[in-house]
Amino acid sequence: MCTTTPPGTPGEGHRRFAEAAAFHGHVCPGLALGYRAAETALERLRSGRAEDEELVTIAETDACGVDAIQVLTGCTVGKGNLFFKDHGKHAFTFINRQTGKAVRIAGHPSFNTDSLDPALAPLRARVMQGRVPDEEWAEFRKRTDRVVEAILDLPAEQLFTIQAVDVDIPERARIFRSVPCARCGELTAESRLRVEDGELVCYACSTEYSRRC
Repeated sequence: MCTTTPPGTPGEGHRRFAEAAAFHGHVCPGLALGYRAAETALERLRSGRAEDEELVTIAETDACGVDAIQVLTGCTVGKGNLFFKDHGKHAFTFINRQTGKAVRIAGHPSFNTDSLDPALAPLRARVMQGRVPDEEWAEFRKRTDRVVEAILDLPAEQLFTIQAVDVDIPERARIFRSVPCARCGELTAESRLRVEDGELVCYACSTEYSRRC
């Protein structure tokens, strides 16, 4: 659950958190964790924000933190340098194409955001049900903001496990020719067409086939 108001003004070292919050639409611990992961990666890789595909991010979750990563690193789906693996982990691999160096940053097993404020979890559960009085909602926002502030200030090593890793660097994004689907007529990247009954059809129009049990 997220708040709609920003936390107290972050320190100078986290001045871009407000930008990440504006992009994401609200402030929450998940966003703060993604921000810290990206911030840590840029420091370790000695890199600035990617204008093109100088950096690559492989995210193992599609949770809130990915939005902060996009803002800080410049890795986006549209540019083809943000990859998503549905592993359900708060884990991210950041790669600097120019140096070949990579770092994997994952949530530390001993860290839990609820440990920063044990009273927040039951309050969050009530808020998520959507039926709390205004004063309880205000208390939830206040507690959440304090947790976010703590995440922004804690040492990265307390939040994450941080490892230099060797990875195969994904190739740069390719531009494919667009071809009309033989059934719906919509233009489709040729790399995403299937041959069915001798025709080139898009995924949406094709029939899924599998002999797996």
